[in-house]
Amino acid sequence: MKVISYNLRKHAAAHELEELVDRWEANVLCLQEADTAEMPHHISGLTLASATSKNRLGLALYYRENMFQLQDVLTLSLKKSLHDILLRPAHERLLAARLRDIDAGRDVIIASFHAAPLTALNSLRRHQIRTALSTLQKMGDGVPILMVGDYNYPVFKERLSERVRGAGYDLTLSDARTYTRYKFFRGHYDFATSIGLDIEKVTTLPQGASDHLPILVSATYKSGHRELRVPDDPSQDFEETDADADAE
Repeated sequence: MKVISYNLRKHAAAHELEELVDRWEANVLCLQEADTAEMPHHISGLTLASATSKNRLGLALYYRENMFQLQDVLTLSLKKSLHDILLRPAHERLLAARLRDIDAGRDVIIASFHAAPLTALNSLRRHQIRTALSTLQKMGDGVPILMVGDYNYPVFKERLSERVRGAGYDLTLSDARTYTRYKFFRGHYDFATSIGLDIEKVTTLPQGASDHLPILVSATYKSGHRELRVPDDPSQDFEETDADADAE
């Protein structure tokens, strides 16, 4: 399957989506900072599964109907940063769809994720990630999961990757940086977190009108996925140590 994730930068890059889907033959499209009231029901053969509704700028997820059947959708508010409390830019930071892969005869959960902005600490974003993953796990026991999006995690990514692996998941960065707006904070911000899937490649696509570059995730199902078991309490592997707090 091919999944594109793209932060539209306050909807500025929305006009690029049809060409993006066509060019890279995406099966699923996960968006952040989309004007959800303006999103069409179809984009170049993809159908809108759901979009968040509590803020003008939010998340949207599209899928290819001749490849998937929509089983369930979920939206989730995550722990708020001070920026969220004061300015209220977003309430719902996770949007997920459980899809039935028609040809493969199996389900997969795909989610669009948007972490707290750079003004927040990494510890808060870790809290959001572990809450998101724990919630996705409850959508289907043993179902493969792919969570893509804007993680806003500028430093200590190796430490985050260790925690994610400790919780039974894989965290995959793209092959080139995905954020360019500020010189100091340029780097990899858009990731893929997965379980039950082999991530063949995460490709950073050419930059458009957004300060984020879209990423293309190419994934296949792991063999024996029906025996997949996620740890009962993955949150324990995200616990913050004193050293982590000092580093941030």
